[in-house]
Amino acid sequence: MSYVRAITTGVLVVIAAFLLLVYVPDQLLQLTGIDRSTRVLLASVEFAAALLALLWGLRRLQARRLL
Repeated sequence: MSYVRAITTGVLVVIAAFLLLVYVPDQLLQLTGIDRSTRVLLASVEFAAALLALLWGLRRLQARRLL
């Protein structure tokens, strides 16, 4: 694998992980019009689902030798 492809893939994975695990839950917590406990539940469920999706995606990329 070339260094450019490895660096590009790594940067894209880090950006996707940051967006899915930090930015989206933060935006969900700032929603208005719903109870605080509901916002926390939404953010927690999204975080867990995103983490599982990222783990699955990383495993698929590794199996295809893209990572």
